[in-house]
Amino acid sequence: MITHKLDYLEQLEAESIYIMREIAAQFEKPALLFSGGKDSITLVHLAIKAFAPMNIPFPLVHIDTGHNFPEALQFRDYLARNIGAELIVRKVEDTIKAKNLTEPKGKFASRNWLQTHTLLDTIEEFGFDACIGGARRDEEKARAKERFFSVRDEFGQWDPKLQRPELWNIYNGRINKGENVRVFPISNWTELDVWNYIKKENIQLPSIYFAHNRDVIEYDGQLIAVSDFIQIDENDTIVNKQVRYRTVGDMTCTAAVESTAETLDEVVNEITASRISERGETRIDDKVTEAAMEDRKKGGYF
Repeated sequence: MITHKLDYLEQLEAESIYIMREIAAQFEKPALLFSGGKDSITLVHLAIKAFAPMNIPFPLVHIDTGHNFPEALQFRDYLARNIGAELIVRKVEDTIKAKNLTEPKGKFASRNWLQTHTLLDTIEEFGFDACIGGARRDEEKARAKERFFSVRDEFGQWDPKLQRPELWNIYNGRINKGENVRVFPISNWTELDVWNYIKKENIQLPSIYFAHNRDVIEYDGQLIAVSDFIQIDENDTIVNKQVRYRTVGDMTCTAAVESTAETLDEVVNEITASRISERGETRIDDKVTEAAMEDRKKGGYF
C-alpha cells in the first residue's frame, strides 16, 4: 500500500481549501476581499483549486482608497478578467462625499480609517454574510487574536473577547440577522510560507514585489514612494533607489525596502534572513498608536 505524506505547504493548502469549502457550504453570500496584493492573490489561487473545474462561487471585492499603487490595480483587473471572476469595486472617495466625512490631513494622510465606512456600506449593499481576507496571525499582534471565523456584530464591530472555539477543525458560521463573519483561510501561514507557496505554484504577482528602481524619500528610516498622495517639502530629498515591497497597502502608508531580489528564489532568501515582520518594517499606519490595528478592527476594519 502506497501512502503519501503531505509536506508542510500541502498541509497548509489542504487546510485553507477545506475552509474555502466550508465558507461556500455555510454562507449564502460570501465575498473575497481582493486588493491585488500577494496574500489576496494567494487566496484567489486557493479558491480556484478548491472549486475547480467551476469558477469560484463568490465575487472579488476591492475597497479602493484612491491611494493604491498603479501596479496593484492593473494586476487586480487583469486577474479578475483572466479567471472570469466578478469584480466589485467601491471607492472610499465616493463615501467621503456621500457621508461628508473629514479626510485626514498631513504629510502621509491615510484613508485607511475611512475605508471601514466603505466596507460596511458594501457589505450592507450586497448583503454579504461572509468576507474572506488574507490576514495572517504572524503579521500583527491584533490579528494573532482572531480565529479562522471571526464574527462581527450588526455594526461591523469585533470583540476579541467573544471569539468562538474552533476545535477539531469544526467552524461555527451561525450568525444573527445583520451580523457577518470575516474568514481568514491563511491565518496559520507565515510570510515565508506564502512566498514558498507562490514559488511552488508559480503564481503570478505584480511587478512591485520584485526589485525595481523608484523615486523615494527617506522619512524616519523608511523609504516612501514619491506620489501625488504625499506632501513633499523642502526638507525632503528625492532619491532613486532599487527597492521592492514586502506588503502592498496604500502609497501613503506603505514603505519600500532596498532590495536586489528580482526572482522568487531571491525574495525567499531575503525573507528567510529577515528578523522583522513585513508590517513591522513597512506599514506606517500600524505605528500611529501601540494598538492601532486592534482599534481599527474593533471599529469595523477588516
